[in-house]
Amino acid sequence: MELALLDWLIIAAFFVISLLIGLKYTKQAGQDTSHFFLGGRNLSWWIAGTSMVATTFAADTPLAVTELVATGGIAGNWLWWNMLAGGMLTTFFFAKFWRRANILTDIELIEIRYSGKPAAFLRGFRAIYMGIFMNALIIGWVNVALVAILQVFFNIPNEQSLWYVAAAMFIVVIYTSMSGLLGVAITDVVQFIIAMGGCIILAIIVVSSDEIGGITGLKEKLPSWSLSFFPNIGGKTTDGTASNLTTLTLSLGSFLAFVGVQWWAAWYPGAEPGGGGYVAQRMMSAKNERHAIIATLFFQIAHYCLRPWPWILVGLCSLVLYPELSVADKKLGFVMTMKDFLPVGLKGLLLVAFLAAYMSTISTQLNWGTSYLVNDFYRRFVKPDASEKSLVTASRVATLIMMLVALFATSRINSISAVWQFIIECGAGLGLVLILRWYWWRINAWSEITATLVPFIAYGVSKFVLGWTEPIIENPRSFFFTVGVTTISWLVITFVTQPTDRSVLASFYNKIKPDGAWGPFQQANSGSSGRIGILFVCWISSVVMTYSMLFLIGELIFMEWARVLIYLVIVVASAAVLFYTSSRIKIFED
Repeated sequence: MELALLDWLIIAAFFVISLLIGLKYTKQAGQDTSHFFLGGRNLSWWIAGTSMVATTFAADTPLAVTELVATGGIAGNWLWWNMLAGGMLTTFFFAKFWRRANILTDIELIEIRYSGKPAAFLRGFRAIYMGIFMNALIIGWVNVALVAILQVFFNIPNEQSLWYVAAAMFIVVIYTSMSGLLGVAITDVVQFIIAMGGCIILAIIVVSSDEIGGITGLKEKLPSWSLSFFPNIGGKTTDGTASNLTTLTLSLGSFLAFVGVQWWAAWYPGAEPGGGGYVAQRMMSAKNERHAIIATLFFQIAHYCLRPWPWILVGLCSLVLYPELSVADKKLGFVMTMKDFLPVGLKGLLLVAFLAAYMSTISTQLNWGTSYLVNDFYRRFVKPDASEKSLVTASRVATLIMMLVALFATSRINSISAVWQFIIECGAGLGLVLILRWYWWRINAWSEITATLVPFIAYGVSKFVLGWTEPIIENPRSFFFTVGVTTISWLVITFVTQPTDRSVLASFYNKIKPDGAWGPFQQANSGSSGRIGILFVCWISSVVMTYSMLFLIGELIFMEWARVLIYLVIVVASAAVLFYTSSRIKIFED
């Protein structure tokens, strides 16, 4: 397919704007590593929060949602909707701690919370593991998605696609290495507006087309199960017949794995239990604790309520428009609607929307991964006396190196879903340690080392010894096995090893002032249990509020007015509970 001149001008203008933003913030980013990696710790909540949302909106996201909708209907999105509980836990229980810690990266927390050689080993290991290996996998799967888009949109041969991806990455490297996190965050805001605006326009055009006939026509053309917001549990379709678990339903075990276990047990980028990664980076870059909390709350609401519906609608329309697509190619229905329904100008805008989504994710991943390599490995173990200026220079060089490593990883990835499953299962069981290290003094470095390494062993046993090779969505027994083995292992290690040095624990407690089980260090009359109770109510009410907002918007779109009223009442009631309880401990006040 060939683009018109107007389309190319829109794309060129987008790249120029991104580069100009990078130039604008170059001087500020070059001051020191705090400015390069945290924007000077002065981001407003709406910038930090929007940057979080933009980062999780990658080039692969609309395609992934389209595939979920094509195989499981709207309810297929519970594969990621379940993570809301963990995200809201971070909002109320951890955001303030991350900002209060006054550290440069979340990995730096390790040597503030733990002591001795085990803490130093863990910090160095996670800097390399997260900064290079895991980061390259994440960037790689995003690149693979962009390759698929380019192939469908322009019929580019597979062997040439990587060169186009490399060119896009190089532009990202230029403005990311120049402007640091501040430039990344500002471009995230611009890119998110473009990306979401483009997807909304596409959804309106496709739904309104003669082939679909509006929302009423869409509902008439689709089976009722595909429009349900909740999965059918237990392997039966609504008419009582046996179903294919990958197309119509989730098994009870799968549903429990996603809704009841995954959000607290498994590490996953952007949804780390207890916060972490680029989400923690944004919280640490906020002006103060209040801005960190509000930014994280805004992220959860926008991430789960606002973003999905344009993608879901296009995904549903693609079922009607392209019934001939195989299961493996269902995700491409989103891109095909762009080709077939957008006029000149809007084609360029939608391609820019995908590029914006792609670049916002890649820029964050490069900046975030580089922060680990420079702050937690190079400065900590290689050159501890390095000047701030030399560290900024090293950061810019490391950004380029990270790009090259990620491109190599991209060339080796054949399946996005395989990478996704690997990451989920090799982080299974780690989540509870990341949560409890803030609330239980007995957790030590050996606990986290064990919870980091054992999942790889359990994963290997489940796949190569027990032969459990099914995808998690079909049978989560390998996931449950890994969570169980890992949890038992780190609990045993915690009690057979020495606790963290008392001086380190006392320093951590006095700095962070955490609630929970800090018996030997707890201040008298701290009111810890009372605060935890109020935070628990805030957490539950915010989860109910956000899910209800998600379903409310969906029912409005599908014009189900009775259910609109029900969800509206729940939203108002849960919001009232949230703001009443939060006011008792002044969560949203300076």
